Amino acid sequence: MVTHMELLSTQLQENPLNWFLSSFLVYVVYSYFTPPPYTLPIAKHPETTIFREYTPKQLREYDGRTLQTKIYMGVCGQVYDVSKGRNFYGPEGPYGNFAGRDASRGLAKNSFDTDVLTPIDQPLDTLEDLTSEEEESLKDWFNHFSAKYEYVGKLVNEPQYSS
Repeated sequence: MVTHMELLSTQLQENPLNWFLSSFLVYVVYSYFTPPPYTLPIAKHPETTIFREYTPKQLREYDGRTLQTKIYMGVCGQVYDVSKGRNFYGPEGPYGNFAGRDASRGLAKNSFDTDVLTPIDQPLDTLEDLTSEEEESLKDWFNHFSAKYEYVGKLVNEPQYSS
């Protein structure tokens, strides 16, 4: 009596096509159960930001009105990229009126009203009339922005207001 293994062995020896088909079957089974090789994603260089000076009118361009627009905010004469906090500082966020503006007075007074913001066609707010509590509040906000967001520039007066 001939066993199945002997029959298979005889078939393989007598017909070379069976060798090919057997090899192909082994390859297919191996490929099916073997995971594909891991390939690293192509590294992307992070977008670079050039540190520069911003006037209030230039800063206004970074108000996040479109998804492609970055959101910058001025605090104590420094400009921060707050784009990663778009839900807070974007047009629909609770701090949206500070986007693209010097937010120092509003943050110091804990007020989101637009009337606390200095108009962009006037000199920068010197903040000289803040109370000690408001100065402390502004200092806390400044420390928050310094720790959390990228410092991208300095807020300066328009040339006609520079002394």
